[in-house]
Amino acid sequence: MAQLGSKSFRQSLILITALLGYSCTQYGQLEYVCRLPGPINEASGMITYDGKTVWIVEDSSNPDKIREVDSTGNLVREFKVDHARNTDWEAMTRDSLDRVYIGDFGNNQNYRDDLVIYRLPDPRSEPGDKIDAEAIRFTYPDQKKFPPKKKGRFFDAEALFHQGGHLYIVTKNRAVPFNGMATVYRVPDQPGEYEAEIFARIPICDDRRACQVTDAALSPSGNRLVLLGYGYLWVYENFARTGFEEPPRKISLRTNTQLEGICFVTETLVYLADERSVGRGGNLYSFPLPIPRDAED
Repeated sequence: MAQLGSKSFRQSLILITALLGYSCTQYGQLEYVCRLPGPINEASGMITYDGKTVWIVEDSSNPDKIREVDSTGNLVREFKVDHARNTDWEAMTRDSLDRVYIGDFGNNQNYRDDLVIYRLPDPRSEPGDKIDAEAIRFTYPDQKKFPPKKKGRFFDAEALFHQGGHLYIVTKNRAVPFNGMATVYRVPDQPGEYEAEIFARIPICDDRRACQVTDAALSPSGNRLVLLGYGYLWVYENFARTGFEEPPRKISLRTNTQLEGICFVTETLVYLADERSVGRGGNLYSFPLPIPRDAED
């Protein structure tokens, strides 16, 4: 079997389009956990360490802060992130050393040339109300114009996950006409300046509203990757071994709120958060994932 990142794995990516055509839609129901506290209106990324609390960031026009919220909606702690600026924070992830990464790569109009991922120490052990950030700056190798023409606007992103010393960025397609594709880039998880590597191009689906990727999360074992859209999840099984080779499960969440954040609690449970808008959203939810296919056999 091809290994993640190997030459044979990359060559096999040409089969992705055909494979994904066989995925079918399943249905599920979000379970309300709590209303997010007043300071948090535009949750755009989150992580959890133990399932008892979540750490949340917000996107552009919001403070340069990370906030910890418990499962009753109480604000537990918050940190001002030093040596960082919230141009458009759109995602969070963490690594096996419990360091936190914030993706400042929101790029709606595709004109930014200052994309960065901030690396933070484990906030649970930090004193005071400030936390230092280190910068991982990057560019996309295939973006030549800022912005490109509308048909080439593939360089917004709201999804980030960590695996094996790399950070993986999944783009949010804003091309007109919409073609349903997302690009996965990767960069090292060390501070510095990099040209991102194109890791994969994957078809999502053809509905512009539903099929723009708004977040991603990798399970504790590294075996399950979920991509989040507006009302849908795409679940890739055996991800550590096969990457994007196997078709994902498509799950309808039966909601049309602006879901922007997702993180794993366990292998079979995720938390999700949506933005508050016109009296709707601004909540934390839980969702039980189907058991892995190989466990069903």
